[in-house]
Amino acid sequence: MPQNDPHSIGIVETQYFTFAGSPDEMPLECGRKLGPITLAYETYGVLNEAKDNAILILHALSGDAHAAGYHAGDDKPGWWDIMIGPGKGFDTNRFFIICSNVIGGCKGSSGPGSANPQTGRSYGLSFPIVTIADMVNAQKRLVEHLGIKQLFCVAGGSMGGMQVLQWATAHPEMVRLAIPIATTSRLSAQAIAFDEVGRQAIQADPDWMQGDYYGKTIPHRGLSIARMIGHITYLSDQSMHQKFGRKLQNKQEYGYDFVTDFQVESYLRYKGDSFVKRFDANSYLYISKAMDYFDLTPPNGKLKDAFATTRANFLVISFSSDWLFPTYQSKEIVTALRQNNLNVIFTDIKTDYGHDAFLLEAGELTRLISNFLLHSHQQQQK
Repeated sequence: MPQNDPHSIGIVETQYFTFAGSPDEMPLECGRKLGPITLAYETYGVLNEAKDNAILILHALSGDAHAAGYHAGDDKPGWWDIMIGPGKGFDTNRFFIICSNVIGGCKGSSGPGSANPQTGRSYGLSFPIVTIADMVNAQKRLVEHLGIKQLFCVAGGSMGGMQVLQWATAHPEMVRLAIPIATTSRLSAQAIAFDEVGRQAIQADPDWMQGDYYGKTIPHRGLSIARMIGHITYLSDQSMHQKFGRKLQNKQEYGYDFVTDFQVESYLRYKGDSFVKRFDANSYLYISKAMDYFDLTPPNGKLKDAFATTRANFLVISFSSDWLFPTYQSKEIVTALRQNNLNVIFTDIKTDYGHDAFLLEAGELTRLISNFLLHSHQQQQK
């Protein structure tokens, strides 16, 4: 951890909120109920007396509650530490930041690896299918538990952006500002296809055992391949060319075999192997499926109508080289918002980083987000 860094949050601890009991079994979109439910979450900054300075940060598929700062003994900060902290885009000197791990996850929130209270064993595939709406409804319980009636802002990238849109449409009275980044109002056929290939890789691993591998050998190979496939979609042709080109890995000429030749091959294998150490294969199945099901478009096919009751002001951000959630999908959201006469700022950031740019473009994101939040905060104080 950096020493004496004025922009660092420092050491943080994960907290846990459980809502239990028959009345608190949460109904899910799939028709089943889930309870008790535990959410792992972290907070940064101070909730003011009026409780009107809270910002909810929403993570992507492989994210978790640890968005910023350092856990004791770790030298790697939270996944969005570049954006959360004193003087950063989400300024903890002004705002109270909350980030929770989604249900279906594997970092402290209820998911397929959690103990089923009915059996005492891990749920595995008996865990019910969850959706983006279910994730948001569970987060709403947490926000209410913290005594917050309205969030100053909800923000997130990728799947986090889907949650932002769900919050703004399903609970409009609770959202003042919304910042969906590198996201979509519904997953495209191409994105669904990539998710399915990843799931098939996991399910084809003999160690997956129909999801009943807890306490046994985990499906290492299948999950690693799924991550390799997914990671390719997060990058861009430009960024991969700049970083790797056709450079060989620790050799001067082709090996003419099936051992690693190229640096990009070695990189993907490293990404796959490291992912297995921190993520659960079943959670990958559940969360990717939740993304596939996400579609804000109402039965009449008009996205405009999905935002009919929305009240929030929006900052919508896309990235020029993002081919997983391309810019046109953000523009569709912007058009639908403006058709409802909502206040919208839209920016397409020019970058070579691809979809992962929301985790990397700290400078431009900080400028856009801090200005958007500061202006709204000043208006709130008047």
